[in-house]
Amino acid sequence: MHRFLLGRLVQSLVLLVIVSVIGYVILSLIPGGPLSQFGLDPGLTADDIARLKEQMGLNQPVWVRYLDWAWKLVHGDWGVSLRDGTPVLTVIARHLVATLLLMGSSTVIAIAAGTWIGIRSATHRYSLFDYAATIGAMIALSIPTFWFGLVGIYVFSLKLGWLPAGNMYSIGDGSVLDYLHHLILPSLVLSLVHVAVWSRYMRAAMLDSINQDFVKTARAKGVAERRILMKHVVGNALLPMITLAGVQLPSILTGALVTETVFTWPGMGRLFYDSLGYSDYPVVMGILMFSAIVVILGNLIADVVVALVDPRIRLA
Repeated sequence: MHRFLLGRLVQSLVLLVIVSVIGYVILSLIPGGPLSQFGLDPGLTADDIARLKEQMGLNQPVWVRYLDWAWKLVHGDWGVSLRDGTPVLTVIARHLVATLLLMGSSTVIAIAAGTWIGIRSATHRYSLFDYAATIGAMIALSIPTFWFGLVGIYVFSLKLGWLPAGNMYSIGDGSVLDYLHHLILPSLVLSLVHVAVWSRYMRAAMLDSINQDFVKTARAKGVAERRILMKHVVGNALLPMITLAGVQLPSILTGALVTETVFTWPGMGRLFYDSLGYSDYPVVMGILMFSAIVVILGNLIADVVVALVDPRIRLA
């Protein structure tokens, strides 16, 4: 077990370094760069631009800048925003709660709804419900998240007036009910794709468990079908779902970026989009590294949980 954890930790650190190198190089190759915001200022001369470039360290080679940035990052210095000089960690912390709230609520919805749909589809195989769930999942996986968001705003906000069209709360109101009211539509939109994925995986895992020998043995012993389903089939089918929860983290983060942009939700996805527009590369790299750490830790925790629950993996 200790060798397993050590090996996964080493792999995670190597992956984190690779992500940082690729992200830093790509940002360095984007035309314009952080100095593009000064290009339209008629009061700046070429000497002023050169001086700013030197102050930001942009006159050095990419690998020198990367090593300097990585060294500071390891020592807890994530840099400062080029927009207002605020430390990057402070900027991320301001938007982190909103993103965690949106991701957490959508994940709960996706797991609850997807698990129920998957179990019912497997136990009622080839029924009308199974066909409807399959068609619905294909539609949800085929249509972009932003389209669902725009349709949701048009139907439930503009036409019916049931839900707010955007933002996290109403100005002048900070109650819990107001936050929940604003959270309903974006969390539902973000969870749609993940409900589809979760339900299909759960259905496949259930069908695989139903056909196992231990289920046939339990039936031969006269065990009630409901007890077989809940104790043996569902329990074994949930094992691969733990791994799926870790794998789905990048997709949830990507969906959060789109959803927060559509609904003007003040989270990290919206911050990432705005920072790219302002060429605020320290914040962009900070969000990239923070997201990579969250995803890697999520997958690592999922692997550890599966290893603890499933003795076949632990003993191997």
